[in-house]
Amino acid sequence: MFSRRAFLGTVGTGLIVGPHVAAANGLAAQRKRLAVVTTEWRYHSHAWHMAERFLVGYPVNGHWYRPPLDVVGAYVDQKPENDLSRKRSEEFGFPIYPTIAETLRCGGDKLAVDGVLIIGEHGTYPMSEYEQTKYPRYEFFKQVSDVFRQDGRAVPVFNDKHLSWKWEWAKEMVEISRELNFAFTAGSSLPVTWRMPAIDMPYDAEVEELMCVSIGSIDSYDFHALEVIQCMAERRRGGETGVVSMQALRGDAVWKAMEAGSWANGGWDSGLFEACLSRSQTLAQPETFSHRYPTPIQIREWVKDPIVYRFEYADGVKATMLLMNGLVGDFTFAARLKGAPEPLSTLFYLPPTPNVTYSASLMSKAEETFMTGKSPYPIERTLLTTGLVEAGVRSLGTGQIKLETPHLAIRYQAPRESTFVRS
Repeated sequence: MFSRRAFLGTVGTGLIVGPHVAAANGLAAQRKRLAVVTTEWRYHSHAWHMAERFLVGYPVNGHWYRPPLDVVGAYVDQKPENDLSRKRSEEFGFPIYPTIAETLRCGGDKLAVDGVLIIGEHGTYPMSEYEQTKYPRYEFFKQVSDVFRQDGRAVPVFNDKHLSWKWEWAKEMVEISRELNFAFTAGSSLPVTWRMPAIDMPYDAEVEELMCVSIGSIDSYDFHALEVIQCMAERRRGGETGVVSMQALRGDAVWKAMEAGSWANGGWDSGLFEACLSRSQTLAQPETFSHRYPTPIQIREWVKDPIVYRFEYADGVKATMLLMNGLVGDFTFAARLKGAPEPLSTLFYLPPTPNVTYSASLMSKAEETFMTGKSPYPIERTLLTTGLVEAGVRSLGTGQIKLETPHLAIRYQAPRESTFVRS
């Protein structure tokens, strides 16, 4: 059982953001050079969300903060009709190079940047047999690391979202970062955005079952929802131990699992589902109603394509991710802790355009990586969630069978300090 003191301890720490990163490391006056490598750069793309934070800054604590990094070159793989990269290049004075190697060397013959931001999201790319978009994150990373090898120097790298659509490539990326000894940070904006209430999993808590209910589709928002679960799960007693099995469900199989009422019966803890929906700010309602908890019939009517990932950790902790388009439009989390009378629950809040605090919060972590040469949280988190996405889509694509996942025996210890934004 966790104590009130332990609970309060989880809400007292804050996110190291913006100028605090530089000041805390004696780097306030030192500007660094950043290369951007992206699939495309258009309105509402991830490059728009992330790279432009280093061009124009973002608000922090009532001030407009501009990171101490200058974008000095970019590689843009695809340029659709609504491309913004050329306009940004003209306005902010950085060149767009035809290759990744030229971008990192700024047209010269040696590595000429202090950090690399890889954004492999959006654009037109082929699909795998399991409905995964084959974004070239691995290919981008390999070209970046090839420059490091050839030039005898490596710099910190931030990779947006999961590492690759292919597990073997994701694992290789982490191995290369260790071999060449450079800071490598990756992942979703969900673990670092605002939470309502602003709580974390109590460090060293005894956890029994976890859940995230979210909007979205596979090979996309499933990754965000899995990062929601994992950023909380990794703080449990004993640290991360890896995942031993995954089963994905779709359609009628989801409704049968929901009727089961418990994990042991093939479903999930119904109390966690209620806690998640009770935290949602977008919960669907019948016409003329507000603040009504939906009935099972209404949930079935509204959710046309329900998807669930049920997976089990090596230490016996159970977890369920539910993609419920039509029922919710946000990300909520709940957990059953040993000895606690009620679930721990919160909303992972995503503010709307134009401020989009969640991407600014994620880029503060990228900045911290670039400025300090250290990752603010373990790359193993994103390696594990990358593997969970692949296992989930494979289960769906092979008849919704339960898959054993010995390759996800990933062990690591999360930092005690919370890393999500509160201001």
